Amino acid sequence: MYHVAPERARAAGAPPGERTVPGTDERGRGEGRADALQAASGGCATLPGGFIRVIGGMMGIVGDSGVPVIAAPMAGGASTPELVASVNAAGGFGFLAAGYKTVQSMTEQIHRTRALTSRPFGVNVFVPGPDDTDPDELAAYQQRLAPEAEHHGIQLGEPHWSDDDYPAKLAALVDDPVPWVSFTFGCPGQSDIAALQGAGSSVAVTVTTPDEARTAVRAGADAGGHQGSFDAGERTLPLAELLPLVRAAVDVPLIAAGGITTAEGVRSVIDSGAVAAQLGTAFLRTPESGASATHKDALADPRFTTTEVTRAFSGRNARGLANRFLRAHSAAAPHAYPHVHYLTGPLRAAASRAGDTETLHLWAGTGYRAAVARPAGEIVAELSARM
Repeated sequence: MYHVAPERARAAGAPPGERTVPGTDERGRGEGRADALQAASGGCATLPGGFIRVIGGMMGIVGDSGVPVIAAPMAGGASTPELVASVNAAGGFGFLAAGYKTVQSMTEQIHRTRALTSRPFGVNVFVPGPDDTDPDELAAYQQRLAPEAEHHGIQLGEPHWSDDDYPAKLAALVDDPVPWVSFTFGCPGQSDIAALQGAGSSVAVTVTTPDEARTAVRAGADAGGHQGSFDAGERTLPLAELLPLVRAAVDVPLIAAGGITTAEGVRSVIDSGAVAAQLGTAFLRTPESGASATHKDALADPRFTTTEVTRAFSGRNARGLANRFLRAHSAAAPHAYPHVHYLTGPLRAAASRAGDTETLHLWAGTGYRAAVARPAGEIVAELSARM
């Protein structure tokens, strides 16, 4: 297990300088041993399962304040530098989400975060998967959604595969490292992990099963990211069941996530062997969150009474409020990520502009009713006080 030496956990915004890394030689080559993993199970704000983060040295994650609360990286705009800074100021730890962003946008958010907080923070990156989508299934789904687009007076997007600028984002993070980098939707290669570690970052990988945890540890990760399995299959194992399984599979610290929104939930996973809990939905309604006003309001709307896991919006399983679009199209949606994400992009944007909560993707974890419209720092402080 790596421990984050001061050279590796440099303060955000400090000059890169020269760094040495435990487990590497003078050229910074990693030894390929994970510092941490994260396993997920049902209830994340943007993904279906909960997860456990297996982490090595906790320096920078649980700091002097000892608040074991992490603000999850939420792709699509919810995670902002302001959210990270507010959580950090209260003694928690915040992650930015690089998913769906350009390299320039990612680096701009990193610079903005450094201007707002001197505390360590992390960046989450999507690992691209294979382009193995069934074109006939995708075409059928595109045809199915045509009336939805016509209703909103827009054209559907062009479905296509993308690596989400993965190589360029990785290169940017190696060139200008942040304290923590986490990965979702897969385990990066050993060379990628070693490059980040050699630059001074600790690395986290999201896992949803004990086997994925073992794979990530072998690959050299320092920690795991939030729920996002290595394959497109649905993960339904509850976090309470998953946590002890991963705890038994790997001998590294764990960060748990998935459906955690209260102090009781945080305490439960700590008591079960995790060193910290990662929360997403709990911060969606904060003023620092970049979620749309329509999304924030829907989380408190009594018309929405449950969440469901769906591929309808992105082609990959994610949990959201059960609205008309989700119920109408989930059964027909193909396993086709990120193709469906790009296909529905213009439709989702139109729904957001129109305030159409029945068509918009309303990502939410199972504990969404606990989300409150209060500053993120106050939420962290209250969680800490009640633990």
